[in-house]
Amino acid sequence: MDYQQLASLRQHHPAWRLLCSPHAPLIVSFLERTFRVPNLRSLDQHSLASRLEDHLYALRQTQGAEAFPRAAAAYLDEWADNANGWLRKYYPASGDEAHFELSAASEKAIEWLASLSKRQFVGTESRLLTIFELLKQMVEGSETDPAARIHELEKRKAGIDQEIAQIRAGQLELMDETRVKERFLEVAASARSLLADFREVEQNFRDLDRVVRERIATWEGSKGELIGEIFGEHEAIADSDQGRSFRAFWDFLMSPARQEELSELLQQVFALAPVQSLEPDRRLLRMHYDWLEAGETAQRTVARLSEQLRRYLDDQAWLENRRIMRLLRDIEGQALQLRERPPSELPLSLDDAVPSLNLALDRPLYSPPLKPRIEQQILLEGEPEGDHDALFDQVQIDKARLLGQIRRALQSETRINLGELLQRHPLQQGLAELVAYLELATGDKHSVFDDGQTQLITWRDAQGIQRRAAIPLIVFSR
Repeated sequence: MDYQQLASLRQHHPAWRLLCSPHAPLIVSFLERTFRVPNLRSLDQHSLASRLEDHLYALRQTQGAEAFPRAAAAYLDEWADNANGWLRKYYPASGDEAHFELSAASEKAIEWLASLSKRQFVGTESRLLTIFELLKQMVEGSETDPAARIHELEKRKAGIDQEIAQIRAGQLELMDETRVKERFLEVAASARSLLADFREVEQNFRDLDRVVRERIATWEGSKGELIGEIFGEHEAIADSDQGRSFRAFWDFLMSPARQEELSELLQQVFALAPVQSLEPDRRLLRMHYDWLEAGETAQRTVARLSEQLRRYLDDQAWLENRRIMRLLRDIEGQALQLRERPPSELPLSLDDAVPSLNLALDRPLYSPPLKPRIEQQILLEGEPEGDHDALFDQVQIDKARLLGQIRRALQSETRINLGELLQRHPLQQGLAELVAYLELATGDKHSVFDDGQTQLITWRDAQGIQRRAAIPLIVFSR
């Protein structure tokens, strides 16, 4: 970090501004006791102002009556202002009362201040073992040689077999109290740090949501370009290292078996005597439920982003339909005016849309007419073969009637397939009428043929025999 970067952070980052604030002890102590200690995600304005009034009253008893003269609501609005950003003020969808929640920057500042206090003891062994374990996982997970991976697994298996043999021989090695305490404190610190990381992940999704709303409000291009740009940014965040890590964490935590296993491990650890001597916070027993709640908040932020995009599409479609209807009304009004007072002379004349070209080389050459040669032949009367009644029993299909049935069905529905239409209007003229429907669907640009799906059409012919035909799925649309 160079000088310019640090100067920018000192001027713009909310965490640094919080540390430089003259009321930093008041702000940090209140936010720590109100949000972090009970692990609350948010509070309504009335409850938060009431707690701050109690906190200010206690401070005035020790610091003097003029220590903090302003009202609690004024302090909350100042802390939630964009110039500070220590609290986030928002209105939930289920109510009209403002709510406040701790920002990710305040979480970082409080976490750093908490690290300045003296710890019970500094554990180094557990961190060293964690480093070794992470390095082994990276090396083993990146190994492409099957023989090397099998060799490592065989070595691990030999160590497990040796440990089993020692236990059966009565050599049971237990972890001493110091190691138990060190590892428990490391787990507690990691759990609290993970909740702080969730606030930062949620803030990243919230920033994306704010950018999307601002871009939608000022967008002047086409819908396709806007949606493509927004979804591109959303996919970039989802496919980033942070997005993939959050998705893997969420899938792991949503497993009921993992939740039950974690609950059992926490119960067993809290039952150990060295852990009980530390007087641990009992809320750590439900740390995984706190993670679930924090993860659901981030998921709801993504859901709000999708809802904003859907509402934008609906609004744009409504505006376009309204503009088209206004143009049609204008055209109809002008046509009515011209009908009452037709113009005597047209102000302009329109030429043919396509010019006519007569090229000399396009003219065909002269071909003399053929003189037919008629041979003299005596025609004899023959005997008819077959039934000539079929020449007079032709079936005439009324396509206008079929088209009217389709349009009447689409007046109440946006789309209908051929099978549903034939349930309302069965075939009267058999296969010829079915072929006429296929011809109408082929000539309609709003109709869709789905070759991946088939429909079975049944009818009875003139002799009463049931016929069936398998055709592709045909959907008529407005």
